[in-house]
Amino acid sequence: MKVGVIGVPGAWSTERLAGALRRMGAAADVLDARALTLRLPGDRLYHRGGPLAGYDGVVVKKIGDTADGWVVPERINLLRHLVASGVPVLSEPERLATAVDRYRMTVELAHARLPVPETVVTEDADEAVAAVERFEVAVLKPIYTSKGRGMQRLTPGSDLRGALERHRHEGLGPFYLQRFIAHPGRDLGVAVLDGRYLGAYWRIAGSSEWMTTIRAGGRYAPADPPREIVDLAERAARHFGLVFTGVDLMETPDGGFVVLEVSAFGGFRGLHEASGIDAAPRFAEVALERFARRDT
Repeated sequence: MKVGVIGVPGAWSTERLAGALRRMGAAADVLDARALTLRLPGDRLYHRGGPLAGYDGVVVKKIGDTADGWVVPERINLLRHLVASGVPVLSEPERLATAVDRYRMTVELAHARLPVPETVVTEDADEAVAAVERFEVAVLKPIYTSKGRGMQRLTPGSDLRGALERHRHEGLGPFYLQRFIAHPGRDLGVAVLDGRYLGAYWRIAGSSEWMTTIRAGGRYAPADPPREIVDLAERAARHFGLVFTGVDLMETPDGGFVVLEVSAFGGFRGLHEASGIDAAPRFAEVALERFARRDT
């Protein structure tokens, strides 16, 4: 079986997934999303100038830096074209498109009656100011981001409108604002494969940091969440239908949890570093089984 892995050549997670596929007997090529080309009215894609042909399936590990904004819909469209040419893609482009857009993702979580932080999305600066004043402390998030880049914690004050205008000027999307949760300095990542719990880990915030991301100085730690939190993460993941995902949850002051995000491109590193669980071979096994079923 010949399988493509769309990801970042040389990146740890991408290469780990490609290696797992090869150990299971597949001929696996790493395909750089930045090197994909669409030539219309033809029905195929090209990679580094050559036709992308002969693949039994393609697994998407990463489409590039989602914080770059415009690359997200452009590369999702490339994946749609790949599917239209007859190549199965995991996870399906429509499911990726829903999860990678923070606005759409949060709307879907709310429609599924899953607990989310109080959220306001608006293009109206006056409405955004009113939301921050009502929340008292708010987090302004870009629609497309990665590892917390572009996020700001806002409070009512003299520079509030300036922060909002800078966000608008930088082209980071509408004002997506969530009430800041007074968390205990950590959030929970839950890995879900094929709709079932695989493992979990804490992200512990660095000293004096409000964000828990590794980029902001955070670290991973083992986690063993109770069954009700696992059930919550599985419900969130299944709603999006992604083959592999990470569900991020935050503890609330009353002892509950809210769902912050269902990741379109769940990472391997947190689970591996915190719990020693290697998601790559398990993901590879599920992908190969699905591609094989398509051929029977």
